[in-house]
Amino acid sequence: MPPPRPAARSFRDLLVWRKAHEFVLAAYPFTAGFPRQETYGLSHQMWRAAVSIPANIAEGFRRRGKADKARFMNLAEGSLEEYRYYLILAHDLGYGDTGQLTALLEEVSKLLNAYTDAILSSGS
Repeated sequence: MPPPRPAARSFRDLLVWRKAHEFVLAAYPFTAGFPRQETYGLSHQMWRAAVSIPANIAEGFRRRGKADKARFMNLAEGSLEEYRYYLILAHDLGYGDTGQLTALLEEVSKLLNAYTDAILSSGS
């Protein structure tokens, strides 16, 4: 059995936040190849949704109480699903290969679901 992990002291200690941040860093350059008319359209929406994922994880980390923490994880999950749709749309519009971002997003989704479940099943 592996030794227990030390308690996270900052949102930066959370694997789910680190992976979500990695996703944002990959998401920004993806839109660089979009048509110029998408700068304030789909590109902007994708940036906003991507940044919202780790931002809500970070904000929720400092919230007190399971319900409040879980609410912010739920907001992050909502932004993640919003971005998932934008990837489908970008693919269908022929704006680029979405495979890498889709795989990263799926990894973040699994981690976020596990983290949310851990919050809800914790004793405090």
